[in-house]
Amino acid sequence: MLKVFADRGGTFTDIVAVTNNQAIIDRLSKHPERFLIVSLPKGQWIVVYKLLSENPEQYQDAAIQGIRDIMNISSNEPIPTEAIEVVKMGTTVATNALLERKGDACGKDSILRVVLLITKGFKDALRIGYQNRPNIFARHIVLPTMLYEQVIEIDERYDAHGNELIPVHIQQVKHDLQAIYNTGIRSCAIVFMHSDRYPRHEQQIALIAQEIGFTQISVSHQVSPLMKLVSRGDTTVVDAYLTPILRRYVNQIASQLPGVKLMFMKSDGGLVAAQQFQGKDSILSGPAGGIVGAVQTSKRAGFELIITFDMGGTSTDVAHFKGEYERQLDSEIAGARMRVPVLAINTIAAGGGSILFFDGSSYRVGPKSAGSNPGPACYRRGGPLAVTDANVMLGKIHPQYFPSVFGIDGNLPLDKDTVIQQFTQLAQEIQAVTLNHCTPEQVAAGFIAIAVANMANAIKKISLQRGYDVSQYVLCCFGGAGGQVACLIADTLGMKKIFLHPYAGVLSAYGMGLADVRAIREAGVEQPLSQAIIPNLHQLMQYLETQARSEIDEVHSQVEIVQKVNLKYEGTNSTLTVNFADELGLMRQQFEDEHKSRYGFIQLDKTLIIESASVEVIQKMDTPEEPLITRTRSIVETPQTIDVVKIFSTDRWYDTPVYRREDLQPEDSINGPAIVVEKISTIVVEPNWQAKLTARNHLILERL
Repeated sequence: MLKVFADRGGTFTDIVAVTNNQAIIDRLSKHPERFLIVSLPKGQWIVVYKLLSENPEQYQDAAIQGIRDIMNISSNEPIPTEAIEVVKMGTTVATNALLERKGDACGKDSILRVVLLITKGFKDALRIGYQNRPNIFARHIVLPTMLYEQVIEIDERYDAHGNELIPVHIQQVKHDLQAIYNTGIRSCAIVFMHSDRYPRHEQQIALIAQEIGFTQISVSHQVSPLMKLVSRGDTTVVDAYLTPILRRYVNQIASQLPGVKLMFMKSDGGLVAAQQFQGKDSILSGPAGGIVGAVQTSKRAGFELIITFDMGGTSTDVAHFKGEYERQLDSEIAGARMRVPVLAINTIAAGGGSILFFDGSSYRVGPKSAGSNPGPACYRRGGPLAVTDANVMLGKIHPQYFPSVFGIDGNLPLDKDTVIQQFTQLAQEIQAVTLNHCTPEQVAAGFIAIAVANMANAIKKISLQRGYDVSQYVLCCFGGAGGQVACLIADTLGMKKIFLHPYAGVLSAYGMGLADVRAIREAGVEQPLSQAIIPNLHQLMQYLETQARSEIDEVHSQVEIVQKVNLKYEGTNSTLTVNFADELGLMRQQFEDEHKSRYGFIQLDKTLIIESASVEVIQKMDTPEEPLITRTRSIVETPQTIDVVKIFSTDRWYDTPVYRREDLQPEDSINGPAIVVEKISTIVVEPNWQAKLTARNHLILERL
């Protein structure tokens, strides 16, 4: 049987498969340049495979193609699904839909068209939003394009205490909705005042929409049952916009894998069955797999304080871990505001594909990416210079140790000659404008320094700016491009230890296989924290747990329950999440400790308000075991180098040994500068760093 874990990134799609099929392994072993195979206990193997996310000449969907390649099935043959036990996926389909939306142009595709139904008088509430000014001095404010195409104002109203002030005019609503339906719109978002507590009017309208034939009906009291009309409304519109797009993608995958158990990663770090995968839960589907993979593998390595650093081709994701997954309730991604629990991930537009350019006075890195098509200049598709090209120029990436998947036929190595030529030309252009003489390698190093500074600032935002001392943390580095800059990032932040898992290059995909099934339900409370409310909270927690359990199929398996409350000072909007407890003093102490760490003060005279409560039901899954490796060489024998190359670091060239990761054995240590090449990534050990291999095949880099 085959288990498949896949992550479709912006540049590469990563596949990790677990199999006990000897025939598959025998066949794939003949192609070591394409597949990494690792033996597991109990007669199983892990197969690691990477392919470009977009390669229209070769295939339609990268994940399905990856399965076909592993099973040796041609594109016109059906996949033998009886041989596949489960497929677990993360996808960027929803994120890309938000990033690439084109406003009214979406009207050509009915799946992207949404109508908003909102309480009369609040037609522009979501457009007005909260009047945030991210750039306080900007004179020209560009509002994000709204995801809904039309608005219907519904003459209805409950007051804040549940009294019905204006009932729904059923016939008028039927007439208005039918008119919208006749224009071709099939998705609606229903958002009414106070419906988080009093949802009857929303339920009435949803029933009418269903009778008329709307195929996607997102109702705010189900999507985000919390206070605040704007954030609840935004979340509902996002769900109405994305769920049909996701449904189309999920159906496309499912049609190729009939009868296979198909699961997707949610933004909160939990898996969910494909048919329950919703738009609001999908925004951070891919990055969430990376966080889960980083946390679970770091725990196995014995690390508890972790900064995760995931550098891919298009973006870099960073997160903080101190014993439990950190989630945030309010987030804004690609201009869309949402109020649902998502992993606290800070994403910046800096990756291996980030485009490099000189604007006449300074170097710029990103935010635009070359993606996988055309990709960086070295990808042989006529792309622009990118971060990956800079590392090629500096000798930190060598074509002979990089997958040969480029060119029209997908079988050529990286093109180093064009990289040297373009950097030489760029250095001449810079010299002509600035009159400063820089060699091509110095120009490349300058761009890398800017990219590293941008990524280090992203880590500071989720650590130092929140009161955490990063020098006490381990940098868990992964993603295809992460190992190339790990030491530079750690140096910038004053971190002393880096952890690199053997599957670091595909850790987001591996994380799908390490994740549990999770279901989270939340509800608004908005009551002062007092002993009298504890029994009511117990009842609410029980209700939320019942709801969450309904999302999990196999409730007979091992299940863990986590209960949380979001607290804030009266008169403020900033909530902090603490564990629910019967003892008030315990919850208050947790809140004050976190508030002191985050903001530097506490207010003992202020009343604490319980804004909302949440229950998470976690169903533990079987995860792949990791074999221990033993040393077969004498302790005095050093690992063999396979090459000596030149790399440019600290403004000079070094003769640098190259090692294969599979040649290293436990207790081996390598002093930088050095390069460790793997089939799925390249690790650069900078000067003044040392790399050591452990019995779990973990590579630990430490500052000398």
